[in-house]
Amino acid sequence: MDTSMTSSFEAELEEICSTTIAKEAADVDRDGAFPARSVEALKSARLLGALSSAESGGLGLGLAGAMRIVRRLAEECGSTAMVATMHYSAVAVLEAHAPVDIRREAASGARLATLAFSEAGTRSHFWAPVGTAQAKGDAVVLNAHKSWVTSASEASVYIWSSKPLGAEGLSTLWLVPRSTPGIQVKGPFTGMGLRGNESSPVLGENVTVSRDAMLGGDGQGFDIVMSSVLPVFQILNAACSVGLMTGGLRRAIAHVGQTRHSDTGASLADLPTIRNYIARMQVKTDMAAALLGDTLAAFEANRPDTMLRVLESKAAAGETANEVLDLAMRVCGGAAFRKELGIERLFRDARAAGVMAPTTDVLYDFIGKAVCGRPLF
Repeated sequence: MDTSMTSSFEAELEEICSTTIAKEAADVDRDGAFPARSVEALKSARLLGALSSAESGGLGLGLAGAMRIVRRLAEECGSTAMVATMHYSAVAVLEAHAPVDIRREAASGARLATLAFSEAGTRSHFWAPVGTAQAKGDAVVLNAHKSWVTSASEASVYIWSSKPLGAEGLSTLWLVPRSTPGIQVKGPFTGMGLRGNESSPVLGENVTVSRDAMLGGDGQGFDIVMSSVLPVFQILNAACSVGLMTGGLRRAIAHVGQTRHSDTGASLADLPTIRNYIARMQVKTDMAAALLGDTLAAFEANRPDTMLRVLESKAAAGETANEVLDLAMRVCGGAAFRKELGIERLFRDARAAGVMAPTTDVLYDFIGKAVCGRPLF
């Protein structure tokens, strides 16, 4: 990655995060509103093209650049970080299998993209859709009940999974514009955390697309998901969790440093118990960040332990984020229960990682299979 490009994008990212995103985050959470201004700011700065290649008009920052962006976004707004995570995860498929005009539109942010994998029938087993694809002349008709689609009513295009059209295999992927007749977003999203990520069910009834909308070969969806989507999604989801921890730690340190007992004049940070909790938060955050960094290194070097690290990163970061934000709530006491500090918002946002497919429990099963020499599927 070019050093000047790196410093340039990080400076612009910091400006956006410290102004637009930080200012919008509380309202996004309170209203359960899609972070439209924040996403527009990322688009204007070309940061939605971080994972897109230079050929596609993107920044060509690779997964390392996308990871830095998501982590920093999550410090201020988990919802914005998750919207970016799903866009980048979809771009991983588009870069490998979509025509250049679609890739360019995704890189510029003209088309916000997302994944439409999880279904009501298979729940967290997103790799085995029950939704169907049936040939109808030169067209294909898709039917499915997607249970969770981030940016459901805001994304321009979905990466849609179905059973194969006719080939062997678990799934086939399709490029489906949200505006296609038969697409119905069953929103709005009213979740406990990530309240602005617009993660709603999407019903597809007799959605007609051309055969050219197929991404990769028929029946190759599972292989594409495992090789392209899963590593990107896992690493960026873990980056989101690390960002939430970092944001909580930063706010907790600021609070205990400036809050004083009027009778003694001592700050909360002068208390050994408080410093102990802060230290635990720091250690846990650094541990999760270190594992995330090693996972990225494994992915970039194609190390033999890459899949193990990919599986571990999301599970470890998600669970550790819960622990760190629990400690932040304890350290800041009653003040943390109010909206002003922003800690309770991060506390709620952190809970989402555990239920996002593959869920933490599924990941632990995969990790156990991997270390015991059992096949994952």
